[in-house]
Amino acid sequence: MKPVCLVIGAGAGIGGTVGARFASEGYHAVLCRRSDKEGLDKLVDGIQSAGGEATGLLLNAIDDDAIENAVTHVEKNIGPIEVVIYNLGAQIGDRPLEETSYKAFEMGWRLATFGLFRLAKTVCPLMEERGSGTILVTSATAAVRGNKGQHSHAAAMGGRRMLCQTLNAQYASKGIHVVHILVDGAVDAPDTLGKMLGPELFQKLRETRGAEDGLLLPAQMAETYYHLSTQHRSAWTHELDLRVFSDVAWWNHP
Repeated sequence: MKPVCLVIGAGAGIGGTVGARFASEGYHAVLCRRSDKEGLDKLVDGIQSAGGEATGLLLNAIDDDAIENAVTHVEKNIGPIEVVIYNLGAQIGDRPLEETSYKAFEMGWRLATFGLFRLAKTVCPLMEERGSGTILVTSATAAVRGNKGQHSHAAAMGGRRMLCQTLNAQYASKGIHVVHILVDGAVDAPDTLGKMLGPELFQKLRETRGAEDGLLLPAQMAETYYHLSTQHRSAWTHELDLRVFSDVAWWNHP
């Protein structure tokens, strides 16, 4: 039975690519996404065609018990979860305070923070019992920089960052490695940035900025994710940021 890399939020960008990278190293990649079964099947087929093992699950993370049931199903029917990628976005768009509804604000929290909490409550005891495990959490610039119009996103991602720290404080000594990965820039991801911009603008961005390595490339990001899972505990990384060489770091923006 192969070890499992469970990906919560497996689109065609970071999540699916990272899952494929772990599958190439002998993991069984379990890819979970809210909708688009056709897109999910395409990711699974790509991994299997390359000689890896993968399973796809449709999962709406805000549904009661959805995350918990997925973890239980995987552990029982596929294999022990050694690595989890928590890759759910929580961006509701640029909205001033007066246009940010209670429901929209809460949605960001449910996706960014509460979902990770529920995952940790379910998977950490299993990893603790085995004495090892890795939880890699994709985050965003909003976790450390609260720009106007980002009330929901910044609050939710800031909470995600702090939750990673509290989980480390409790579980690092028990063999569980939690990493907060701050993605500080635009990612060449058709399921996220592509949908936000539309196909025409997204393709234009790829041909201009992307051609100059000005977009974060999921395949290169996946190398970092995999490396983090292999680190020796004497030199664990608990937080890092990823950005393209040409971008100004978040702390240097005016």
